[in-house]
Amino acid sequence: MSLSIALTNAASGLNAAQASLTAVSDNIANVNTPGYVRKVVQQEQMVVNGAGEGVSIIGVQRVTDQYLQLASLTASSDASRHDITSQFLDSAQALFGDPSGNGYFFNLPNDIGASFAASANDPSSSLLRGQALNSVSALVNDAGRINTQISQLSTNVDSRIVDNVAHVNDLLTQVNRLNSDISRAKLSGGDSTGSENSQDKLLNDLSSLMNVKVSPRAGGGVNVRSAEGVLLAGDGASTLTYNHSASTDGYISVVTPGASAGPQSIAVNSGQIRGLLDLRNSKLPGLADQLGEFMSRTAQQLNAASNASTAFPPPTSLTGRNTGLDATTASANFTGTSTVAVINPAGVVQKTVAIDFTGGTMSINGGAGIAFTPANFVAQLNANLGASGTASFTNGALTVSASGGNGVSIDAGTATKAGQGFSQFFGLNDLIRSTGVSTFDTGLAAGDANGYTPGDTIKLRLSKADGTPIQDVTVAVPPAGLPTVGDLVNALNSNATGVGLYGAFTLDAQGGLTFAGAPPLNARLSVVSDITQRGVGGPSISALFGIGAAARTARPSSYVVNPTLAANPTLMPFGKLNLAAPAGTPAISAGDGQGAQALAVAGSVVTQFKAAGALGNLSTTLADYGAQLGGAIGRDAATAESQKTSAAAVKTEADARRQSVEGVNIDEELIHLTTYQQAYNANARMITAAKQLFDILANLIQ
Repeated sequence: MSLSIALTNAASGLNAAQASLTAVSDNIANVNTPGYVRKVVQQEQMVVNGAGEGVSIIGVQRVTDQYLQLASLTASSDASRHDITSQFLDSAQALFGDPSGNGYFFNLPNDIGASFAASANDPSSSLLRGQALNSVSALVNDAGRINTQISQLSTNVDSRIVDNVAHVNDLLTQVNRLNSDISRAKLSGGDSTGSENSQDKLLNDLSSLMNVKVSPRAGGGVNVRSAEGVLLAGDGASTLTYNHSASTDGYISVVTPGASAGPQSIAVNSGQIRGLLDLRNSKLPGLADQLGEFMSRTAQQLNAASNASTAFPPPTSLTGRNTGLDATTASANFTGTSTVAVINPAGVVQKTVAIDFTGGTMSINGGAGIAFTPANFVAQLNANLGASGTASFTNGALTVSASGGNGVSIDAGTATKAGQGFSQFFGLNDLIRSTGVSTFDTGLAAGDANGYTPGDTIKLRLSKADGTPIQDVTVAVPPAGLPTVGDLVNALNSNATGVGLYGAFTLDAQGGLTFAGAPPLNARLSVVSDITQRGVGGPSISALFGIGAAARTARPSSYVVNPTLAANPTLMPFGKLNLAAPAGTPAISAGDGQGAQALAVAGSVVTQFKAAGALGNLSTTLADYGAQLGGAIGRDAATAESQKTSAAAVKTEADARRQSVEGVNIDEELIHLTTYQQAYNANARMITAAKQLFDILANLIQ
């Protein structure tokens, strides 16, 4: 070996040892630095004309494990998703109070029952009547408060998503910028590990917000893609946007650099953003929907009892709720019998109009039947009351009044429509009123007129379970030649212009309209816009039938105690009309507490609850439904907490294994330090020896 080759070998070895010592020193200095990945110097033998001429430094490389990195990022996404879900569900659960405390929301119906039971024992007590009414007020007020706070939680979720998406965009920009730094360092043979460690930290932060796919780039750095493969960072940074409105599911869309097309929606399957989207799109609206169903059926049972009862003395006029229907359709589809009675202040019957809905006749004071149809029901009732009273129908509400200082009372009889009695369906003697649509059991049948203006439209959005849109469809109310509710349902279910390719609407026996997505997509439905109205100023299709989250989540805040009763509790219907009383004797008296007793046991009546949120159709009592709903809220919160704990455990294990590979082992580094120091010294001595030989040769020549 020539002296020049020996000197070259020693010099290259000296440089390699020095570079390795620098790397080891950095490793030791950063042994406790979070996120630091140990680095090594990559070397290879230099060969010239078949002979070795030392060593060359390829570059400085981090010791990483791509599989463990992926496992850690995935676990981080899952843990963040369930952590944020658990936090918000805990807050939502707390809104209902402590199940073991007196103020627990689902115990309030029991309080109502107890207060009315006390009133039934002393119907003349104004104090007990007021306490009973206060217990009802407590229920409706608490329901409104809870629903408002659930809405505020949803608003907070929206704000968090907006902030998180902005953070994601910033992280993608930084990851993309570091790609350029890393590529330049690798191209020049420099040390890119500092930039790579910084990029790893950014990727860890990104994975806590949303799940991403990370892959190495050939020239250094990484490509970051969405779950379906959309490039988010690599050759430029994409921009994400949170798309949301009050009535539709929220979702994430992205615009890639240089894209000629508009934004495209992407799936976010994990991370904090996924958890927030789940809360915003389904969990919190589902909770409000369940609360709305609970309140709707609670009001229904209390109103069933109050409408089957009467006050003493009976009020001079009864005005019902806005049914959202016209007089004809509101009066249609009843079966059975009911009686409208005019009562004097002493409780004696002055006149009766017995209505046989099945036979389509009315009978005055037990006389011969007079035919009527749904189209002339109100007019015929008004005519049959004659000088004793009036009946009218305005803005969807029926009013029945007595004249001459008398009062009016309704005998419920056997008449029913959509599971409600005659007086109850119209809300003539309601204890609880609603400022909106209180029940989506419209009582409409397929053959009834739909009442909507032909050509008016409702725009529906079909979405995947994660909220990403599938398709928007605009459905027009059918033309005048197709006027029925059945025609409207067919239009909604059209394969061409409706939802038929992804699911179907079904009209049930109570006139409720429900949508079910078809496999495999099992699409969700929301309302983008709805410009329909029934008649003049009547409810839209979505409001009447409760289509979409906006209509359903508004229900819990819409209930109030009947203002007339709130102003004067003595008008509460605490008695029962006895049409079998002998002529000239009172059919209702001041001491009658049968109505109060019926209100007391309303919570134990088996009721048909429609599917709401995560709860399906149930036939049970108010108390049992409340227990199931309260339990479901607790289970959701507990499940989220359990999932968070499991995901955090997986992340801890993945991080520990990753640290064992990528982290700095001080003992190993000290061994490397000794080795490279010895190599440095050996190469230095070889250089010294070569210099001495050169000096000897130079002296010989001289």
